[in-house]
Amino acid sequence: QVRLVESGGGLVQPGGSLRLSCAASGSAFSIYVMSWYRQAPGKQRALVATITSSGNTNYADSVKGRFTISRDNAKNTVHLQMNSLKPEDTAVYYCKFRATMSRHDYWGQGTQVTVSS
Repeated sequence: QVRLVESGGGLVQPGGSLRLSCAASGSAFSIYVMSWYRQAPGKQRALVATITSSGNTNYADSVKGRFTISRDNAKNTVHLQMNSLKPEDTAVYYCKFRATMSRHDYWGQGTQVTVSS
């Protein structure tokens, strides 16, 4: 029984920073891809950043140069360092892990990030 738990969300002023973390709890498994998504009210869930098992990263254009995704394979944990935050970054952020062997996707419950003055 795999469960992903996000942490690090909160309220921050424009220009500030937050660091999100997501760790798998339960069954041990190899993770191929770790990703962060976000969903603002009234909008569909959108990909923010992805990191593969080999360390290759991809970012949405809206966050390039401001966000950094990283992973700790030993701890099955992914992080998202968010700098220079903007009000439009306000959303619920979700982590998603894709298992290497089964290719099954696991989703976290989400953590709220609010950027406001």
